Amino acid sequence: MEIIRRRAYARAGLVGNPSDGYFGKTLSVIVRDYFAEVVLYEWEEIEVLLTDEDRNRFATIDDLARDVKLHGYYGGIRLIKAAIHRFVEYCRQQETPLHDRKFSIRYRTNIPRAVGLAGSSAIVVATLRGLLAFYQVDMPLAVQASWVLGVENELGIAAGLQDRVIQVYEGLVFMDFAQEQMQTLNGFRVGQYQSMDPALLPPLYLAYSTTAGEPTEVFHNNLRARFEAGEPSVLAAMEGFAGLADEAREALLRGDHAAFEQTLNANFDLRRRICQLPADQIAMVETARSVGASAKFAGSGGAIVGVCADPQKFQRLQHAMAQIDCLVWRPAIILEPPVEFDNRYD
Repeated sequence: MEIIRRRAYARAGLVGNPSDGYFGKTLSVIVRDYFAEVVLYEWEEIEVLLTDEDRNRFATIDDLARDVKLHGYYGGIRLIKAAIHRFVEYCRQQETPLHDRKFSIRYRTNIPRAVGLAGSSAIVVATLRGLLAFYQVDMPLAVQASWVLGVENELGIAAGLQDRVIQVYEGLVFMDFAQEQMQTLNGFRVGQYQSMDPALLPPLYLAYSTTAGEPTEVFHNNLRARFEAGEPSVLAAMEGFAGLADEAREALLRGDHAAFEQTLNANFDLRRRICQLPADQIAMVETARSVGASAKFAGSGGAIVGVCADPQKFQRLQHAMAQIDCLVWRPAIILEPPVEFDNRYD
């Protein structure tokens, strides 16, 4: 019996976020220390199996409430079911026939929840990869990213394309979502995506809070309303984030790590000016900066990313962050994308 295993990894948004949902530009990197994995095999009926992420028994009512806050009412199962549903719809729209064999599917993930490391989208990306392999269907990478975003949007998860693009392409990717750069492919809007050599990056660190963070939609929903209302400070900030992404890209290409670090710090400082950020998440950034490391949110809060090249400074960083219940590590980065880039969108 063929067993199909597919993974999708966590990611760190380096510069430009959260402008990906607002016609901006971003630079993002994959983090292979954490992943979501889907296992799919032929079965006598279509079966989506529950995992430890989909709890139905709780020690106390407070335990149940906390689980719902972190995982929603259906854990990862709703992501799997929505992905299967949208996959069937996509194949019908593309007039792609599917064989009639049935399958059982299960997932597992070790990506920390609600800290902005793209755990939900990783489950959807891994599911898509499993379905593409089981049904032997081709889907352009640029389309895969937009398709994944469509699955999450259908479930009410507010997000942009950045996470889905980096998780589909992997490695280090510069993304341009300006309206004039967007194209339509297979019925989906896609941006321009450029693969970069991860070896250009200076030594990075990642840190996340071991206490609960906020789900992504808690942050994004308010910002979306302000953007759509045309709030001048938000519109200007999105242009600023995009400009910082350009600066970061150019800094890496010319090997100017100091300038690259400045764009990371500036990204957080700009975000702080337009948003009411939780005090404990601000403390993460300020603690890292107190030992001389650059720092910004890796996503929507709960995890930070920065540059810390000196080994002794890194030890001081680990000690300082441990005092506020944060885990710090050097991220592992996949150096090659899973398949050849579609250069039509470079």
